[in-house]
Amino acid sequence: MYRAFECKDKSVVYIDQTKLPLEEILIETNDYRVIAEDIKRLALRGAPLIGISAAFGVYLGAFEYRNLSSNDFKNKFYEVCNHLASTRPTAQNLFYAVDKMKAVYESASSSSIENILDKLLMEAKNIFDDDIRTCDLIGQYGSELVPDEATIITHCNAGLLAVGGIGTALGVIYKAKEAGKIIKVFADETRPLLQGARLTAWELMKNGIDVTLIPDNTAAFTMQRSKIDLAVVGADRITCNGDAANKIGTYNLAIICKQHNIPFYVAAPLSTFDFSLKTGNEIPIEERSAEEVTEFFGRRTAPPGVKVFSPAFDVTPNELISGIITEKGILRKPFDKSIELLLSKQ
Repeated sequence: MYRAFECKDKSVVYIDQTKLPLEEILIETNDYRVIAEDIKRLALRGAPLIGISAAFGVYLGAFEYRNLSSNDFKNKFYEVCNHLASTRPTAQNLFYAVDKMKAVYESASSSSIENILDKLLMEAKNIFDDDIRTCDLIGQYGSELVPDEATIITHCNAGLLAVGGIGTALGVIYKAKEAGKIIKVFADETRPLLQGARLTAWELMKNGIDVTLIPDNTAAFTMQRSKIDLAVVGADRITCNGDAANKIGTYNLAIICKQHNIPFYVAAPLSTFDFSLKTGNEIPIEERSAEEVTEFFGRRTAPPGVKVFSPAFDVTPNELISGIITEKGILRKPFDKSIELLLSKQ
């Protein structure tokens, strides 16, 4: 299957997702600043992949400053971490990965810089490898929810392009197909940046999945006229009560699913959970630039000077979620209790 990200000896290679679906352009860099900028501009996107990219960014930044004194190296190391952590405020995997890299540095800080670098690289690779295994498990658990012949609706992109492995929401679809199930997918366009149209439709077609693209505002009519068995989406942050932040428009889809009695599932690794937050009201929501709404890939579509409100994410309340598919199994309501029980077994 297609992979969006690869680590080499002293660099990383990834596809520039802003160019899809018309161009498949690879970026190779050893500069953490480039990685940070590409996370900001969505050339690198998807909560798990943001975390993976940031982990390798921390390592590459540390490697850049390897010839400094121990004290100066320490200062630069934290500067690199802070620079990467400031790129996107909502994706929990970003902070999870940066914090893991900090913990590795702190445990090895009394040793040589060479040893620190070896441990940082090992940790970045572990984060990457863990994501591959996690995606497989999420896909396996989620595929059990899928009927033998199923039509699934999804929003944004939570597939190969958003992770190190096969995807979270789309991983469910890939594993269901692998199990011999007949799968059809309706993919929401996902305005304003069209991650569903540009990325999910492209990815599913590339991997032989029967996909139909629909404008976001067609979802309700599609459910009214077509048999949709379930909705599966990803998440960028999930709180202790099961509220889930995902790409803007996910909340709309969940409401429409409830109206039509369609199960609505969230697929995400445990690294996406923010156990410091009780409810979704506490999740910081990133606002994007007005130009992403007033211009359509360089072409103006709104009058100059119009006011714009452009949140990148919304929060789906837990009562609209049928289950949360994780690498440890499917969490059910009440989510605060099932999450607490899961944590007690860790």
